[in-house]
Amino acid sequence: MNYVNCGNFKSNYKEDFAIYQTKFAKIMIYGFIIILFLLPVISNDYVLYLFNLIFISVIGAVGLNILTGATGLISLGHGAFIGVGAYAAGYIFNTLHINFLFAILFGGIMAALVGSIFGIPSLRLKGLYLSIATLAAQFIIEFFFVRLESITGGVTGLSVDYASIFGIEIDNDFKFYYLGLVFCIVMTLFAANIMRTKIGRAFLSIRDNYIAAEVMGVNIFQYKILSFAISSFYAGVAGGLWTFYTTIITPEHFTIGVSIQYLSMIIIGGLGKVLGSIFGAVFMTILPESIKFVSDYLSQYYPNITQLFASIREGVFGLVIILFLMFEPEGLYRRWKLIKAYWKLWPFSY
Repeated sequence: MNYVNCGNFKSNYKEDFAIYQTKFAKIMIYGFIIILFLLPVISNDYVLYLFNLIFISVIGAVGLNILTGATGLISLGHGAFIGVGAYAAGYIFNTLHINFLFAILFGGIMAALVGSIFGIPSLRLKGLYLSIATLAAQFIIEFFFVRLESITGGVTGLSVDYASIFGIEIDNDFKFYYLGLVFCIVMTLFAANIMRTKIGRAFLSIRDNYIAAEVMGVNIFQYKILSFAISSFYAGVAGGLWTFYTTIITPEHFTIGVSIQYLSMIIIGGLGKVLGSIFGAVFMTILPESIKFVSDYLSQYYPNITQLFASIREGVFGLVIILFLMFEPEGLYRRWKLIKAYWKLWPFSY
């Protein structure tokens, strides 16, 4: 008797947590990565600039999603942790003249240490109270960015030389594209694998019911601190990449607005999902550029509209977040799942 496969069934946890659920999905992902590596050949500098911003944003958003989406700990200080990584990478690169890859790694480690310190209140605080504590961390760290002029350069900022690899300076969008892409792939895969381990399951159990998790033997304090450390490490790596992309960093790059923007990414993309972080980062990077494009077009008829661009952008950001919370609270990830489910059953979907 011949049987016809009519679904994608799992018989054990290993299959259920597999990164590649089907061979077709594996082929599509590898194909997409190949296209990304070939993209700079046919793209202009502006497109590469957008992709470089997306790569950095994806890394930062994935880190925040591990903390907020997977562990359930709200953070309003993510922008400050990105700044810690950026300044640490730039300072050690200028001082010790080490390889820029080690400088980026050092920035991630320093951000993880600072994040762990500010994560200590998470043992006693949760929800709104924890968000206020991380908001305080944002302002405290911003204060040090301005005052520690010997390290950060104060309000004038910190300048670094272009990074170089094998004697080739990474001094334009084309060269930085491949650096950002490799970092983005590695960090994203690492996050996806974390969620498949004991650590990831502990994070999810704390988010869903921390009392039940503690009863089952999960060390709540240990895993909360670990979540802050991993999230801040991702933020530090994103900050280090930002340093070598812009080659000059100032406190204005890491304000509370940046923290809110990253929180918006994971809300719009989908909380607790690595793919949702990617969707949110892409959306929130392209959205302001789209608004700017529309603003430039309308400026032909309404010259004063360009002066209102900043206000319009913030208003649109707020409106988009409200609309997603109202009509798609699970973010773009859920919409992606629905689209895949539709075509999986097409033409018999109903």
